[in-house]
Amino acid sequence: MTRRAFLEGTALLTVAAAFAGSPLWSATQVLAQAPSAAELNESGPLGDQVQGKADAPVTIIEYASMTCSHCATFHVQTYPQLKQKYIETGKVKYILREFPLDELAAGAFMVARCAGDGKYYDAIEAMFKGQQSWAFVRNPIPPLFAIAKNFGLNEQTFEKCLSDQKMLDGVNAVRQRGQEKFGVNSTPTFFINGKIFRGAMTFPELEQQIAAAGKS
Repeated sequence: MTRRAFLEGTALLTVAAAFAGSPLWSATQVLAQAPSAAELNESGPLGDQVQGKADAPVTIIEYASMTCSHCATFHVQTYPQLKQKYIETGKVKYILREFPLDELAAGAFMVARCAGDGKYYDAIEAMFKGQQSWAFVRNPIPPLFAIAKNFGLNEQTFEKCLSDQKMLDGVNAVRQRGQEKFGVNSTPTFFINGKIFRGAMTFPELEQQIAAAGKS
């Protein structure tokens, strides 16, 4: 078997096997109380990938899945405006946390983590922009690898990344923490200075909530 055949046929088996044993959120689960802002801002099991000034007046934490079409819509249509107007100007600190809804989404997050320092968000945005090419096809590995190559991964490092049990455990731990501690039960879910919002937001909707959070 060639290495390419391995990538196309078995690269996600480790991810799929481990993910299958990790139950998703139960719709009947209810939090005893809302999480505090301090709890939310505590770094996740893998360490948070942060954009923006550490002391920005507004913190946005997003829980997303790489195979979520609503998440892709937000990242393609709304996130670039958020980044330009608020993150890059020091008004918002933004954190994306992994909440994979399936093994393919978990694998995509692992690829982003393997992209190297400073490339996590670039890889995330590239995968969201190209989501239709890899997330909903019969064999997602070749198009996913095509994206990964743009961020320094070759066949060997791509295979090694998707076989990294420690990283997969970390991704699943981020998801589990979001479920059990913060009440995340769908994607995308946003916390804006601790206040929860479920579902994709347009830029005007997001601006309204940023303004309200800045006044509170």
